[in-house]
Amino acid sequence: MSIYLTAILKAKKESIHDLKLILDHMVLNTRQEEACEKYDLQQGLNDETIFIFHEIWKSKEGLDAHNQQSYIKKFVEKAPDLLEKPAEIYLAKLL
Repeated sequence: MSIYLTAILKAKKESIHDLKLILDHMVLNTRQEEACEKYDLQQGLNDETIFIFHEIWKSKEGLDAHNQQSYIKKFVEKAPDLLEKPAEIYLAKLL
């Protein structure tokens, strides 16, 4: 069963550029992961501090392995300095 994940991030205004660089790096690396079916990043039109990930993973094990990657761990370490608040993460299944 595929796992659908949406993550909503709100950058601090002074961190938009730095956050975008890190997120772009995550996209390039994550799309190479075997369990990744989709990993798209969007930025808000009316609010450039908003970033949204739309992800599809082949399995929970694949998503768990993704969260152990070095580039994800580095982002998690830096996130408190870059984000206004913790990321909102929504997991779903296809109906």
